[in-house]
Amino acid sequence: MMVCGFLGTLIGIERAVGLGAGWTWTAPVFTGIGGIALVAGVQQPWPLWVIIAGSGCFVAVNWKIHRMQRATSNAVMAAGSATWFIGNVRWALGAPISQVVLWWLAFLLLTIAGERIQLARFRKPSKWSKPCLFTALGLLAGGLLWSLGPAALCGGQLVGLLVGSGLAGLAVWLAIHDIARMTIRQGGLPRFMATCLLAGYVWMMVTALLLIWHWPQTGGFLYDATLHAFFMGFAFSMIFGHAPMIFPAVLGLPIRFRTIFYLPVTVLHLSLVLRVAGDLWSWPPGRVWGGIGNATAAALFLALTLASILCDVAAGRRSGNPSQ
Repeated sequence: MMVCGFLGTLIGIERAVGLGAGWTWTAPVFTGIGGIALVAGVQQPWPLWVIIAGSGCFVAVNWKIHRMQRATSNAVMAAGSATWFIGNVRWALGAPISQVVLWWLAFLLLTIAGERIQLARFRKPSKWSKPCLFTALGLLAGGLLWSLGPAALCGGQLVGLLVGSGLAGLAVWLAIHDIARMTIRQGGLPRFMATCLLAGYVWMMVTALLLIWHWPQTGGFLYDATLHAFFMGFAFSMIFGHAPMIFPAVLGLPIRFRTIFYLPVTVLHLSLVLRVAGDLWSWPPGRVWGGIGNATAAALFLALTLASILCDVAAGRRSGNPSQ
């Protein structure tokens, strides 16, 4: 639901708004319908195939973007959309979620990394920048492809080693080359975004180390720690950081940055530390309270964002400028 029904649909809407072409809306419409059908308890497999249709359309959207502007960043995002599509097909064909989840992980990772690579061009790259980036991407791709073939011959450990090494390499590359290292010195919204981004890269490295340490997994404490380190620590940190820019572009409504936005970010990361610690040391109270904190952080951020939008719209109406 998080990857296909919510985030995939949200990213699809962002792309559709950016391109401004009617056909690009087929991707978020299909994934949104499929996600709603799953929540409503509609019997599978047709909701899965609707989601597959949407993710297939999303591949076409990203390929269109890449053809319009051939750049490494767009190629990386196009590759990310392909991993989402392949993962969804594997899911519909009956593969366990534990085998599908790495493809979903790659979808979010490459989509976000592609956007950050695009902005990294504002910093002067070193001669090792592209070789290191392509090495990390190659390790990630090698792990995903190995998971389709003879991974069972080595217990899937090579998959974890390759994917984890790719994640680690990308985490280091992004931490070094992202403009967040510059904007963290500024104030207001730029510092807030940079804080979220750099914190997300830390959780990305934690995910990488857990994958290298022990994979494959099908459940249990380490599985919980690995998935939440990425999907809460990395993905939600990126959502929190990009929301003040993405939501106004998608909704056409203003979101003014306020210092209180640091509150859900702090709750998210502290509660995730508690949850992962509870997983690694088999400490049930830590897992429970960490999980409650994760949910509270997401709900709090949504509430503050909606409150900010409503306050700004109301202020604009009082001043006679609805667009303020």
